[in-house]
Amino acid sequence: MSATLAQDAVQAGIVGNAQWQERKDAAMARGEGNLAPIFIDRAEGSQLWDVEGRRYLDFGTGIAVVNTGHLHPKVKSAVARQLDHLSHSCIMITPYASAVELAERLNALAPGDSPKKTMFVTTGAEAVENAIKIARSHTGRRGIVAFDGGYHGRTMMTLGLTGKVAPYKTRFGPFPGEIYRAPYPIAGHGISEEASLKALDTLFRTDLDPSDCAAMILEPVQGEGGFYPAPTAWVRRLREICDEHGIVLIADEVQTGFGRTGKMFASEYAGIEPDMMTMAKGMAGGFPIAGVVGKAAIMDAVDPGGLGGTYAGSPIGCAAALAVLDVLEEEGLVERALAIGARFGSALKDLQHAHPDLIGEVRADRGAMIALELVQDGSMEKPNAALLKAVMAECHKRGLIILACGMYGNVIRFLPALTISDDEMVEGLGVFGEAFEAAVAAG
Repeated sequence: MSATLAQDAVQAGIVGNAQWQERKDAAMARGEGNLAPIFIDRAEGSQLWDVEGRRYLDFGTGIAVVNTGHLHPKVKSAVARQLDHLSHSCIMITPYASAVELAERLNALAPGDSPKKTMFVTTGAEAVENAIKIARSHTGRRGIVAFDGGYHGRTMMTLGLTGKVAPYKTRFGPFPGEIYRAPYPIAGHGISEEASLKALDTLFRTDLDPSDCAAMILEPVQGEGGFYPAPTAWVRRLREICDEHGIVLIADEVQTGFGRTGKMFASEYAGIEPDMMTMAKGMAGGFPIAGVVGKAAIMDAVDPGGLGGTYAGSPIGCAAALAVLDVLEEEGLVERALAIGARFGSALKDLQHAHPDLIGEVRADRGAMIALELVQDGSMEKPNAALLKAVMAECHKRGLIILACGMYGNVIRFLPALTISDDEMVEGLGVFGEAFEAAVAAG
């Protein structure tokens, strides 16, 4: 239904947000819930319009997916051209040039000097699953180490890796075995780098000999866990530990990749070369594609036919991803992410100064991956989930889409498009400030 037809239908009293929500509740599984009862009809850049014709500013970008903005003209054009030629043939049967070209470009962009290779799938969870398969094939080992608060997907293996129970893991177990977990360092919550490394050493002495550890997987900036950047020295020490014991180091860049953090990949902040990286979300401007990029010697450990998927690396996704890479480069969007982070950080810290008892921390030093942690009495050990829910409701009411995260449901995350204009930032941050003050006043 076009925007005009949708709005005509609303005016005729046929379907609005409330009616669509009723129909969704009746037709779709309860577990696939939605954050807000807002049904989107069309989008452009950093703006959304619902079926009732109301405009919203989007500070969530489909969970860091449309880094280049909704329906970027170059991405649309690339997809339209591809549709004139081919929509699907299966890369494992009769491949196509766009997949090869995309793999070549990703190999060149991946951090480090080692020769790289790429494999494609459809979702971030699939990418993580395949990275684990490759690591086990390469090492001949079984154990996998993940970290508290990490999020790696919704499949059974990736849920096993994920270090957050509700809502992702509730009543879904048992999960695959040979997954071990260590603390993730978060200074604001009293978990030092030294404590994390000591716990890892204890793990290797009590539960998993490092000679039987296939891989460690970490997010360079935790996503669902609360947008906590991994400390540089800690990441470098993990790299040393993995090198010492022949363990594969996997950087889960599904949410942090493609310019989101002010680097093409967030691993670059630590100056290390991951053995493999998983990627998806911002890769193709809203079209489903994901991949694993890694050192060629590791990626080639799997026999032909051991990797793949029916829709892996679809021609549409490859065309869109190639266009996204062009846009990131031509429009300087990786650097733009840093300017966005600075603008958001300044405004949010002003808000923190006005409410030091309610805002425990502003995290805005990783480009356009920005967080506000809400607390009580100024203490990071007293999460304020109730205030977060109130702020989000006020934002949605005022036409601003924001997202939540955090182990305690008290972190607001901001993921604006890297193409957002200065005027849109000013507008959206103004709306957020008004919503925050309204929530506080009502509380």
